[in-house]
Amino acid sequence: MDYKLQKEDKIFVAGHRGLVGSALVRQLRSKGYENLILKTRAEVDLMNQSAVEEFFKSEKPDVVILAAAKVGGIHANNTYPAEFIYENMQIQNNVIHMSHVYGVKKLLFLGSTCIYPKLAVQPIQEESLLTGPLEETNEAYAVAKIAGLEMCKFYKKQYGDDFISCMPTNLYGPNDNYDLNNSHVLPAMLRKFHEAKTNKKEFVELWGTGSPLREFLYVDDMADACIFLLQEYSGLEHVNIGTGVEISIKALAETIQKVVGFEGEIHWNTEMPDGTPRKLTSVNRLYNLGFTHRISLDEGIQLAYEAFLKEMSL
Repeated sequence: MDYKLQKEDKIFVAGHRGLVGSALVRQLRSKGYENLILKTRAEVDLMNQSAVEEFFKSEKPDVVILAAAKVGGIHANNTYPAEFIYENMQIQNNVIHMSHVYGVKKLLFLGSTCIYPKLAVQPIQEESLLTGPLEETNEAYAVAKIAGLEMCKFYKKQYGDDFISCMPTNLYGPNDNYDLNNSHVLPAMLRKFHEAKTNKKEFVELWGTGSPLREFLYVDDMADACIFLLQEYSGLEHVNIGTGVEISIKALAETIQKVVGFEGEIHWNTEMPDGTPRKLTSVNRLYNLGFTHRISLDEGIQLAYEAFLKEMSL
């Protein structure tokens, strides 16, 4: 059954303390959705099937947003692939299945655009899924996410559950992960340039050649898109969430350097990997539904840096 998000719904935001989950909570509250169920990992371990069942039995959420996941950059994905596939599949299997068992009216599963083939035709349309080999450096995470969106599709087909999926592009903003060992490219650069400026360094070293092209979406725009889909979409197919605009890693670095105010040089370590050469999503499906992002990359990086400074001072 198709269901539209209502103001009085009990909404469980799984993973509410992360980059994605905290943005969802911010935007839901700003739009008047106050009946939120927020649980820390210590309160409900989503990898524990009986704990998840007990939670659903007692709380009976109307709507579930599954934003909880083990995430990381190239280094983390390459180093811990077993953890990435195991933990993500445990979480989504438990939450999606118990959402079905306990009659959740609508579920939104959040994946990632790394689910698409490494050499998918650009911009990447939703139909590109499973048409070629994945990028090796994050294959374990991608396989788990593919399983999650297919699971939502099968529960919808077999049981009629209104379980939908969206695939956000690279996200950034408040509550990001700035750990240089396992963060994504944009927050890692913010921290590197900030520390170089603070320590009056002459240069910042960055990985690769700077040539890959990437798309970045400010996380509050992603949260707005999720709320829009919960209100307006009940289709079987997943939906890309992005901007449809790309930038080279080199140009991104120069933009961040300018925002942070670092006056030294950038040295590119070409011994290190670049990752996928280009990754741009087609956002036609989302835009045709009636949603467009609001925050430009320049404005978003400024907001992200302000949030970073605030978080570092806490």
